[in-house]
Amino acid sequence: MAVAPVTSLYSGENQAGKYPEAWVKKVSSYRWNWRGFRRGFWAAVIGGLFLIGVRSPRPDQTSEDFHSLAIARDHLFDFVDWEVSAFSDKLSTGALGPQIFMTEHERSQLVRDYFALVGEISRLEDEVEALYASPDISNPDAASLPLRQQRDVLRARQSDQQALVEAIIQEQISEILVEHGFGIGGQVIPPVQMRFTQLPTLLVLSPRDHIERTGSYPLEHGLTVERQEQIEADVASSLGTSSLIVPLGGLAVYPAMMIETSNLAFAFEVAAHEWSHHYLTFFPLGVSYGTTPELYTMNETAANIVGKEVGWEVLTRYYPDLAPPPPDYTPQPAEVAPAPGPSEAPTFDFRAEMHQTRVHVDELLAQGRIAEAEAYMEARRRVFLENGYRIRKINQAYFAFYGSYADVPGYGGTDPIGPAIRELRYYSHSLTDFVNRVRGITTVAELNAALAIARQGSSDG
Repeated sequence: MAVAPVTSLYSGENQAGKYPEAWVKKVSSYRWNWRGFRRGFWAAVIGGLFLIGVRSPRPDQTSEDFHSLAIARDHLFDFVDWEVSAFSDKLSTGALGPQIFMTEHERSQLVRDYFALVGEISRLEDEVEALYASPDISNPDAASLPLRQQRDVLRARQSDQQALVEAIIQEQISEILVEHGFGIGGQVIPPVQMRFTQLPTLLVLSPRDHIERTGSYPLEHGLTVERQEQIEADVASSLGTSSLIVPLGGLAVYPAMMIETSNLAFAFEVAAHEWSHHYLTFFPLGVSYGTTPELYTMNETAANIVGKEVGWEVLTRYYPDLAPPPPDYTPQPAEVAPAPGPSEAPTFDFRAEMHQTRVHVDELLAQGRIAEAEAYMEARRRVFLENGYRIRKINQAYFAFYGSYADVPGYGGTDPIGPAIRELRYYSHSLTDFVNRVRGITTVAELNAALAIARQGSSDG
């Protein structure tokens, strides 16, 4: 894919007339503007207050489990350095605010160009990796040099554009959120703040005799597969638990951490998802995040619903050719794989197959057949692998993590929480109505009561 060159927005240059000369000159001459400074100042104040109250993703270092994690503790992610750097960058970008001089078309086009650039960088890195992995290449350093040089040039251009693209994404999401009523005086509370970065991985713990997320430990980015396997084996030996190191698409620190991706639709969805965690932090649901397995699922499922709806609205308005069908939360019966017709070859339905796997695992564990359940999960992993799904490991921790994101059937098995929250959204008049209902819930009983009220209101209406 050919990528047009991207110019420094602060240099005053405009290669090949890519961007209108008028706003390029304005960006150069108004590098510090009062409106941008005011926005950045209040974002910093509100964000600072938010950081005081937000539930930290850092592990509890006083817990018994933490002290038993052995080598995993040597790979914990350093949030302090990351947050200091990210927050200072965001304050600076808010003060500069060059996007205010751009039209909506120019903003959207710049975002499209940026994601195309990221895609090209990813393609080049894949080619470099293939050269180093090939047994037929005797000198991969020399063979990959032109590709690495091209990649580095594009990386520099990406770095030049990143802060502005983030600011545009934040403002486009904020505009939708304000229209939904999540703001005061035109300012979303808390402000939408995100940053593309190398995310930590997450070490997830679950007991072996049932599926429950009992611990989460953010680890440094870039752990090799061999080291991940070593850490997981060490945790299993030390604690006697199931463990799995999983990749993350986003993390709700402040600013939110976002995976670098070339998928524009995914980026908007994740950014809105992480903002919803920031918002819910000020309400009982978010304050109670992680205190019970049920509250993990309630929070993540609600955040997924917000993320998908807001992401869809942003795409529909600014990137209509990329917008998927709108989310549909019509209540569904228990998931069953459809039987193929008499002349049809059976198709592999990932969600149905994963649902079946989870249900059977829960049955085996409930009967105390732990070893059999673990053997079954490994056998099923190979079935998924044969059908093109590269899953490194399926175990209790796998379901404990992915089962929390229950806005679609699959990983959660017969857990009723995900379907209840989806149905609550179905019976809510708007996204705002749904959020106002769910944000005060802290127990399954309260969720069921809210759903009953929503159903009754729908039938009365």
